[in-house]
Amino acid sequence: MRLVFLLSFLRILRHRDAIGPDLAPDEAVALDPPDAPLRAALTAATAGDHAPAQELLASTRVHAQWERRDAYVSRLARTALHHDGWLDAWVAQSPDDPDALLVVADLHLHQAWKVRTSARAKDVERDQFQAFFALLEDAVPVIGAAAELNPADPVPWRIALTHARGMQAPREVFDAYLAEAEARDPHHFGCHAQALQYLCAKWYGSHEEMFRYAERVAASAPPGSKLHALPLQAALEYRLSEADEPEGPDPYGPKVEAAIDRALSLSDTYDGAGDREAAGFRNDLALLLIMSDRPDAALDVFRAIGVHATEHPWNRLGDPRTEFLEARSDVRLDLASRIPFFGRPPEPPATAPDWAALTPRAVAIVPAPPAAVAQAALICGFSLRTAPAGEGYSYVEVVPEATRGRRAALLPEEPLTSAAETFTTGESWPALVLHRTPERCTVTALHQGRQLATHTWDAESPAPDHADVQAVAGELAQLFGVADPRPLAHILRATVDPVRHQADLVTALGLPPLPPGFGGDTEILGELPGARVQARRSILAGMRDTMTTSTGSHPPATGNAPARTARWWLTRGAALVLVGAAAVFSWWSPQIGWFRSSLLSCAALYLAGSLTNALRRRTHTAS
Repeated sequence: MRLVFLLSFLRILRHRDAIGPDLAPDEAVALDPPDAPLRAALTAATAGDHAPAQELLASTRVHAQWERRDAYVSRLARTALHHDGWLDAWVAQSPDDPDALLVVADLHLHQAWKVRTSARAKDVERDQFQAFFALLEDAVPVIGAAAELNPADPVPWRIALTHARGMQAPREVFDAYLAEAEARDPHHFGCHAQALQYLCAKWYGSHEEMFRYAERVAASAPPGSKLHALPLQAALEYRLSEADEPEGPDPYGPKVEAAIDRALSLSDTYDGAGDREAAGFRNDLALLLIMSDRPDAALDVFRAIGVHATEHPWNRLGDPRTEFLEARSDVRLDLASRIPFFGRPPEPPATAPDWAALTPRAVAIVPAPPAAVAQAALICGFSLRTAPAGEGYSYVEVVPEATRGRRAALLPEEPLTSAAETFTTGESWPALVLHRTPERCTVTALHQGRQLATHTWDAESPAPDHADVQAVAGELAQLFGVADPRPLAHILRATVDPVRHQADLVTALGLPPLPPGFGGDTEILGELPGARVQARRSILAGMRDTMTTSTGSHPPATGNAPARTARWWLTRGAALVLVGAAAVFSWWSPQIGWFRSSLLSCAALYLAGSLTNALRRRTHTAS
């Protein structure tokens, strides 16, 4: 068993980077990112202006874009959970606006489910249920008014179907709501998805009824409709349900496989990777393929998903974005472990999307000279660019590379954060790593190789807890020598303009201002005076340079190694054969402990690595 594990581990080390190199980088993946019109409306709403949201929903109503309207209403309602002033002003100004009332109706449901939580009924307290039902009752007249003011709109009936499930409405009420929805749009995905939830076994139906409904709706859907993925939702609901795993043959196994095949065919009808409309069912499809032990197909679906992770279904497993990234990484590891050590990984697609524009921008500000930072970063596993940021300060950014080093491939954090964990270890100075995306801005403070404080500004999220903000402000004040942490806490609690708040925090900490162009291009330090690139080094080369480079000087660039003699090649090759054979035998033999087996394996890997690097340098020099 230990030998099998060792072989799998070695295969993973060798082939991991060759599996899915065209996938969107982890740091570029966003959870339910809004499109440009919705992002503008959300930004204005959090600032108190309802006009862009009003125009956006009016346009969907005039042009009968019901699917888009449904998605916009739900996202605006979620934003109003934490920032409701704009919605109150909208309703006060236009009390009979069907768009405003639609958002209010959905808001009532979001508030109700937030109180109830997603826990099973047996785990919900009685006072939670009372508040839940009271909020649902408040929604009844608003849903009715929204439906009356815009009779052709199916979205109020999607909300009504969700309301019926929460209120434990009898079947005849559910059937009546569903009939009203289908009369307005027989192929509205949101309405049928809510109906499917009502009919599943954990609510008021059964597995059989759920599958039968999903297959009937999909069979009547027009070509290319997302309703062809409705059986996939039923299959995933079935697979995720607890205490329903059959001991013998799976009675719904054929239905699950048929749903997967139908969804794969639907996914192929969309052009290119990263289609926002297909992201919902593709995320469901990826999880179901993983659960069905089809990692090769799951990898293709992750390629098609691109950066568009969705809250469902990953929220059923934990934090949605974390679960998405871990599932994608597990698929790569699984496939790498199945390739023979000397086998050839499958070729990635000939054309891969360029994800650079969607990758979060990152820069670090360090209260130390560039030469000191470069000296401390010799073994970080990344190529870095440093630039002076004033007297005694440095800017640092990661230089993108076509292929990552082995250590970088195994590090779980974002590249610059991982590098900062290394170059702050053993140093007296901290580092402040800043990230920026269109939706949010983040700061992470590191010292002695540990992340001591982190904070994210997100315009759609609620104001953070006061105690949490005070703790972060206290850590930042202590690290950067600020006497009074209260101004820092005030900046951290702000939510209106993430970009401005991030810049204000840097100023309040007494650090140099953010470098020009931050948030634009991926690399911004190259044009600054004194900027220098430090190429990635191997661990041994980094340790050698650390010991031989005098303190306060910038480490020299790595050059060609001296030519290796025939004796060097012969002794290393013979040693690799002997040590490699001993390592394999040690893992196979039960008499040899894991510690000695590990030492022999590390020695074999070191010899193999030194020979490989020498051969690469020799080939490079010859060319």
